Amino acid sequence: MNPLINNLNSKLAITIRQVKLFDQAMQHTSFVNEHRRRKLASNERLEFLGDAVLEIIVSEFLYQQYPNLAEGELSRMRAQLVREPSLARLARQLNLPDYLKLGRGELKSGGLERDSILSDALEALLGALYLDQGLEVVRDFLYRELLKDHVNWLKLINKDYKTLLQERLQQQGAVLIEYHELAKSGPAHHQQFTMGLYINQELVAEGTGLSKKKAEMAAAQAALAKLD
Repeated sequence: MNPLINNLNSKLAITIRQVKLFDQAMQHTSFVNEHRRRKLASNERLEFLGDAVLEIIVSEFLYQQYPNLAEGELSRMRAQLVREPSLARLARQLNLPDYLKLGRGELKSGGLERDSILSDALEALLGALYLDQGLEVVRDFLYRELLKDHVNWLKLINKDYKTLLQERLQQQGAVLIEYHELAKSGPAHHQQFTMGLYINQELVAEGTGLSKKKAEMAAAQAALAKLD
């Protein structure tokens, strides 16, 4: 069976009925365009639906959780929870990069690391889950994975991975953190960089991206994953 389906069935204690919906949720437009003969559907329509489902559930949660907050404060908090970095972080926790289908060009340009693609895939997954299981299952899923610990989520998504790594390592004492370029490829207008993260002059992780900053961030994220 599809490993994504196995993951969801196990995590949510449910039985997915419409497997094709979840296949579609993982099909990026670039992949569909490269396989036109197969007449596949991209995840864009499911993303549209999942975005609406996400917004109503998060709005409901915040409305109930903070009865004394004004509309403006609730809106700002909701915007933080549903913005790209937050959804992309959740997508990574669910291992969605392992299941996503991208076109060759997107893969080569680091699409599996891109927050915009991962957050769209997460919303498409929510749309598929809503159509297959209903609002209650999606609500339970989001409460468990995002909203139950929303205060810490809000803290995390307002910091970048480099800052998080630095804070984590400095808890153990003085440490030297350095980033060095290991490689770069591609034409001048579309170069991809590989950066190495060195802790006390030892290479501990690598990251790639379309800029040195993004590559450093990917390396820091990889290092955090190892620490976890």
